[in-house]
Amino acid sequence: MKKQTLFFFISFILTTYASAQIKYVIEPHYPRPGEPVTIGVDGNVNVKEALLFVDGRQSAKAAFFNVPAEDGKQAFSAAILTVPSTVNSSNAIIRLNNENGLVCEIHVIITPRDFVSEIIDLNPVLTGIRTDPSPQRTEEANRLWTILSTTGNQIYHTGKFVIPVVSSRRTSFFGDRRVFRYSNGSSDTSIHAGVDYGVPRGTIVTACGAGKVVLAAMRIVTGNSVIIEHAPGIYSLYYHLDSISVQEGAIVETGTLLGFSGSTGLSTGPHLHWEVRVSTENTDPDAFTVRPIIDKDLIISRIYN
Repeated sequence: MKKQTLFFFISFILTTYASAQIKYVIEPHYPRPGEPVTIGVDGNVNVKEALLFVDGRQSAKAAFFNVPAEDGKQAFSAAILTVPSTVNSSNAIIRLNNENGLVCEIHVIITPRDFVSEIIDLNPVLTGIRTDPSPQRTEEANRLWTILSTTGNQIYHTGKFVIPVVSSRRTSFFGDRRVFRYSNGSSDTSIHAGVDYGVPRGTIVTACGAGKVVLAAMRIVTGNSVIIEHAPGIYSLYYHLDSISVQEGAIVETGTLLGFSGSTGLSTGPHLHWEVRVSTENTDPDAFTVRPIIDKDLIISRIYN
């Protein structure tokens, strides 16, 4: 079976646990590190959370939320979690829990993936952004974490994402293993959380999907930044903009103008940093450009037919 076929493989399992029949759908069944996994469960089943265990250790967590009935179709519950980009290929288990404990276990296979390594030299100004003590930077980081760790109950977008710029030129990739070489001779490492598009300053940046703007502000590290909530625990982030064209609280559609690309914050040149977070975990943005966040028709057809 080809790897692409495996990636889109939908697992449907009818299992018996604690004297109850549990119907669920999982996509994909063979995720790579950094890729999201969508789980759909019969709406009559009481489930609260999905926990990913790799090599016996909990690696990711996501809350279930209700996907309401519409157009005469039945409701179901869904959770979306991401396999961390730092785990190794392995057999893994996703445990579905409610307030009383384990509901069922789903076995998945995490397939191998390679990431790019890169060295980035920083001038004294950019070195200071990463290394100098800054209460404001700490406050901004805390606010960001509060936003990304919030799982709401609104669903604005369930389909595929579209790339937010008209460009295919990438200067950095998701999951790059980075070494920052500071101007003072020291260094530090990090993992790149998104995709960088090398576009000229002033390039139009648009929303990758419908949602609510939950942050539109200048930040020390990420410069002019916009964050959109698309579904419970699902966020897209747009960094280093030259200017911002939306306000916090605005409801946007796919393709809505968010701003224009630039080189603000910790940036070595004009580009757009596009990032996706799923239940706080760094997630490969490409994953949701080739498959929906929640394939409602497929989930319903597998669970209820």
